[in-house]
Amino acid sequence: MGAPLKLFLVAGEPSGDRLGGALLAGFTDAGVDVIARGVGGPDMAAQGMASLFPYEELAVMGIAEVLPKYRQLKRRIAETAQAAIASGADALITIDSPDFGLRVAKQVKAARPQTKTIHYVAPSVWAWRPGRAAKMAKVVDHVLALLPFEPPYMEAAGMTCDFVGHPVVAEPVASVDEAAAFRAAHSFAGGETLILVLPGSRRSEVSRLAPVFGEALSGVNARLVLPTLPHIRQTVAELTQGWSNPPLIVDATDLPTKRAAFVAADVALAASGTVSLELAASNTPMVIAYDFSWITRALVKRAIRVDTVTLVNLVSETRTVPEFLAENCRPDLIRAGLLDVLDDPSSQTAAMEETMVRLGKGGDAPGLRAAQSVLRAIS
Repeated sequence: MGAPLKLFLVAGEPSGDRLGGALLAGFTDAGVDVIARGVGGPDMAAQGMASLFPYEELAVMGIAEVLPKYRQLKRRIAETAQAAIASGADALITIDSPDFGLRVAKQVKAARPQTKTIHYVAPSVWAWRPGRAAKMAKVVDHVLALLPFEPPYMEAAGMTCDFVGHPVVAEPVASVDEAAAFRAAHSFAGGETLILVLPGSRRSEVSRLAPVFGEALSGVNARLVLPTLPHIRQTVAELTQGWSNPPLIVDATDLPTKRAAFVAADVALAASGTVSLELAASNTPMVIAYDFSWITRALVKRAIRVDTVTLVNLVSETRTVPEFLAENCRPDLIRAGLLDVLDDPSSQTAAMEETMVRLGKGGDAPGLRAAQSVLRAIS
């Protein structure tokens, strides 16, 4: 047997940690021995990778949110790059969080040009800021894309790129019996409307969205369940205690409970992001809502190139999932959208099924495909 493959991985938020965990599991499935170091969360830790520091420190989004933490983030970039260089890794794999990861890649590439740099999750240049691909190509050799239409954008900028699918298509989904058991365990009657509330995984976005979500839900006759992560649970509890209809808060790291809640729900009100794919995998109809700080909102509004940001809409090439963004992220509009979906929940079924097929459902696990793509890139 040859020497183990040495990898340095960097993930800065829960969705990236899941991708990293699936990727590391993919190497195991491929029979490849890997020594992994870097920055990540519980999914990557479960595959044997100890994090250089708590990855929650990197979970910030938007210009106004990043500025107060700039000095700390700059220190972490240098610390992470130095650790990657010292590791002698065959490849640096930055996962999502491009504002952090690509700065790390730049320093690593400058100091150790022979290190293969791979970025997992193509930047959404089809949505806004198309120049990001060319900028990224200066420090990234290869891209692992989650969406089937992304490789041409990356290749045009000078990088190699493989569509590897999304790990969500390979993740377990709760059974109908498990969903019924969840309802029974928490005293939700079988015919009672249950709404899943998902205001995000970052403290900044939860603080911004929870008051809007709470007001939107105040006029809806339903029970609420809100899965959240341990590092923001206290924030969520404080923000929701004054709701007229306080939610049941459950631990999102308890995956069987979370998956059962997804299937048990009649509809979800969710922040924009990867969670829409988790909901589609569970066949849970959804309404998407999101807002930024006013500075970020103004910049995004000028730069946006698509008429929807919801991944289910984009991948399925439909517009069946209602979304309320920026100035439209208003309680009255969100409430009306929720009621419309509850009136006809099956309107999203075909789009959700098509999304899963296009993302690779029924084929090799995306984590294995990603691992195979990495192996090709460094061979």
